[in-house]
Amino acid sequence: MNRSIVAGHGALAVVQVFFGLFPIFGTLAFAPGGFSPLGVGSWRIVAGSVALGGLAFFAYGRAAIPAKDDWIRFAICGLLGVALNQGLFLEGLARSTPMNAGLVMTLIPVFTFAVAAAARQERLSPLRAAGVLIAMAGAVLLLMGRGGGMMRGYGFGNLLMVLNALSYACFLVLSKRLLGRYDSLVVIAWVYILSLPYLPYFVIGEDLLADPGNRSAWLSLLYIVLFPTVLAYLLNMFALERVRATTTAVYIYAQPLVAGLAAWIVFDERPSIRMAVAAACLFVGIWLVARRPPMADPRLSEQEFEPAGT
Repeated sequence: MNRSIVAGHGALAVVQVFFGLFPIFGTLAFAPGGFSPLGVGSWRIVAGSVALGGLAFFAYGRAAIPAKDDWIRFAICGLLGVALNQGLFLEGLARSTPMNAGLVMTLIPVFTFAVAAAARQERLSPLRAAGVLIAMAGAVLLLMGRGGGMMRGYGFGNLLMVLNALSYACFLVLSKRLLGRYDSLVVIAWVYILSLPYLPYFVIGEDLLADPGNRSAWLSLLYIVLFPTVLAYLLNMFALERVRATTTAVYIYAQPLVAGLAAWIVFDERPSIRMAVAAACLFVGIWLVARRPPMADPRLSEQEFEPAGT
């Protein structure tokens, strides 16, 4: 294995750590005297738009401006990939736990395949269909609260994060045509920029500023807007230039492990038997979905297994 490929794998590993720690720092940011969930989302939207938009125009100049025929698709991607994605995930995290969040995010590649199959961009083999069903069984277990009742305990928060995973999966499928026309940096920059019109829904009546003395909340916000937003994207782009996109499927397993270990260390959160069974279903489901049928067209599968993130 040459140094370039090793560097790509190293970058992917770091990306998973950035995303895996996101629920930890998000929970710390929501602590009393900190930020509201939508307040954190507002900061991330603004920071992502400024940083990624600035990088795109620095790299490509006027060529970074999309054709007018693509503006509507970019706007829809901004809604699905950023506005709904941020709102649902952060509100769900505030009502659940970091360990649950790490597990739910593994649904992104499963949902992406299911949506792509429904749009006839992917071939639905029996093995991969079984993977989707097994992963969904794991998701249902996460939605079942204490005593087996739907929506008890953390069920509602988990549901919001499941909807977030579905929203992000729809974004990945919808953005495929844009990625065929523009560089990935240009696409993600405009997706963030065109999420700005939805910002009023995030800021009205929300706590955009934490207490000045709440150092933990401010440092957590800094982590969220810098690492899983800007740096994770740049490292992911660096990695995908060196390894196949489908190779990144393996790294998705690292996110819940990072989130779970960190939640145990920071919050003394411990997995229940139900959570362990759900994790097993999710991991098996991802593995089955990631197995490409022998005759599948590799061009159709390059996007679906990008590292799951929010």
